[in-house]
Amino acid sequence: MLLYRSAVWFAKGLREYTKSGYESASKDFIPDDLEVQVPGRAFMVTGGNSGIGKATAFEIAKRGGTVHLVCRDQNRAEGARGEIIRESGNQNIFLHIVDLSDPKTIWKFVENFKQEHTLNVLINNAGCMVNKRELTEDGLEKNFATNTLGVYVLTTALIPVLEKEHDPRVVTVSSGGMLVQKLSTDDLQSERTAFDGTMVYAQNKRQQVVLTERWARAHPAIHFSCMHPGWVDTPDASLPEQRFA
Repeated sequence: MLLYRSAVWFAKGLREYTKSGYESASKDFIPDDLEVQVPGRAFMVTGGNSGIGKATAFEIAKRGGTVHLVCRDQNRAEGARGEIIRESGNQNIFLHIVDLSDPKTIWKFVENFKQEHTLNVLINNAGCMVNKRELTEDGLEKNFATNTLGVYVLTTALIPVLEKEHDPRVVTVSSGGMLVQKLSTDDLQSERTAFDGTMVYAQNKRQQVVLTERWARAHPAIHFSCMHPGWVDTPDASLPEQRFA
């Protein structure tokens, strides 16, 4: 079954996830849809200091949106914030330092955030791929803690904040890699099989899709969606630890 799933993923990836796939799909894009302006709307982008998150934050800033960058590394995050402000001319860029592998830190952050800010759109972008099994201080497998539990806690805590606003949305950056995995409910933290960081990451991405389906049914006032950005130029997955936050 894994071989079949991998073959399907590879074929789909070659057709849809590469540059040629984007160029093919872009023929159906409606130009006016790409020129949308979002002044007065607030967006939270996790992992917004690099890669996909930074590009997303910059495009929102250019279009007049308020951006809340949620990042782990203070220095990198401050540099990204300054760059986004300079290049977009938008001063409404806020920075929040949060370790998304720590549930207690996330809850505390949201409790403080909702006292001072509103939110229209949450973009769950941050993630990590740790290729050797390691545990957080809470005894959680680090990939699961960041990619699944962190996304769950942040999203769940922010749902009451989002429901107060017009047209609230939650977008989770999953991955086409999840196509090689079916949901394993009896081994969520990858304890029962040989540890493979790439497959663990794919399982986490499958978990995100399932969570999104559950949230969409439970909270119809909020638009929930998952997306795959295609194959992008991010840090090499062969490194001992690959982080996107």
